[in-house]
Amino acid sequence: MVYTKAAMERAMKVQEVILRAISKQIHWFEAAKILGLSARQLRRLYYRYKNYGYDGLYDRRSGKPSPRRVPLGVAEQVFALYREKYFDFSVRHFHEKLWEEHGILLSYSWVKLALQGAGLVDQARQRGVHRRRRERRPMVGMMLHIDGSRHRWLGGEQWHDLIVVLDDASSEIYYAQLVEEESTVTVLTALREVVEQRGIFCSLYSDRGSHFWLTPKAGEMVDRQRLTQVGRAMRELGIEMIPAYSPQARGRSERNFGTWQRRLPQELRLRGIRTREEANRFLRESYIAEFNRKFAVAAQPESAFVPVGGKDLERIFTLQHERVVNRDNTISFANRVLQIERTRWRGTLAGCRVVMCEHLDGSLTVYYGPHVVGRFAGPEQEGKAGAESCGKDAALGNPAKDAGFPLSHSSSNNSLYCSTEEKEKPNASGHITCQ
Repeated sequence: MVYTKAAMERAMKVQEVILRAISKQIHWFEAAKILGLSARQLRRLYYRYKNYGYDGLYDRRSGKPSPRRVPLGVAEQVFALYREKYFDFSVRHFHEKLWEEHGILLSYSWVKLALQGAGLVDQARQRGVHRRRRERRPMVGMMLHIDGSRHRWLGGEQWHDLIVVLDDASSEIYYAQLVEEESTVTVLTALREVVEQRGIFCSLYSDRGSHFWLTPKAGEMVDRQRLTQVGRAMRELGIEMIPAYSPQARGRSERNFGTWQRRLPQELRLRGIRTREEANRFLRESYIAEFNRKFAVAAQPESAFVPVGGKDLERIFTLQHERVVNRDNTISFANRVLQIERTRWRGTLAGCRVVMCEHLDGSLTVYYGPHVVGRFAGPEQEGKAGAESCGKDAALGNPAKDAGFPLSHSSSNNSLYCSTEEKEKPNASGHITCQ
């Protein structure tokens, strides 16, 4: 048998050490330490050298195939599956599919090295500088991350934002939906759903997007005194907002989005999902639970979520704007003129400062202090009803009867403005009056 140069050098070194041990220049345990072998292995080499001479020191496994090697047919099947069906999957995701869908029980390391050796996947780039990992919060509900990732989630040339809310303690996903674009409305929608389902949490960690924070100058500290709509809603709920000043600071959510981008588009493609509505239904009904089952980690059994209690979420999760009532008791808002009807508890609201609450569905509610003084349908709702306003005269409509007092701001009841004998009826401007 022809041996390599390295094998010959190794055999010569072993022979030299064994001869020194035989001549009692060193102890046998010292010889084993020099060769990096156990005493049992060295004893075997000594007996082979004694019986077969120099040839007994060579490794007899050299040139022979490993008994644990993967059969060629299985390797070809793995390569074919990746090329034809799972070409856009990450190695980890593909390895899971081999186990779950095809019953090919290979190690992750073998699959990764085989795909890299075949040129089907690129080798990972070298990691950057050393950073210290921030410890997780001990209990769920202590800190939530919210962020959006723009990606071609549905394939093709369509770009959408994926809004995700996850818990810092467990990485559990509480909300994940595709939207056209991350905005104040989509963020408030996500936060409201989490608060309604889980309760009020302690803090919210986000980037410095304009819907979260106002930053006077790019790259500088945020202005904590001037609140955005999201900041105002969180303040009313007693939730602390924490800004992140770099992508590395949001490492947990950034890594989470990396996992989403390597898995969700492929899962949608396998199921033939091509629309945002179908994708959101798939996320809500099955995939969020599957994602949590694979990637959520254990946290303390206690929870920091607290019940909502008497908080008026319908009013908190709105876009709020202050307006001054005109002399004819109208309000100008978004190129519309909205008429406020008479109240029994005040002669006129002219000159008063009111709050316009634009709900997430586009409808409007006008508050004077704690009292509701008007409700109006959104432009889309009016268009569907065929009663969209075209000007001030059309918006004013017919005068209605006086509204009752006091006016509750609760929306759980049909007696917002009317007595038990009266009936609500929308007029031409889209708001509800009592007849």
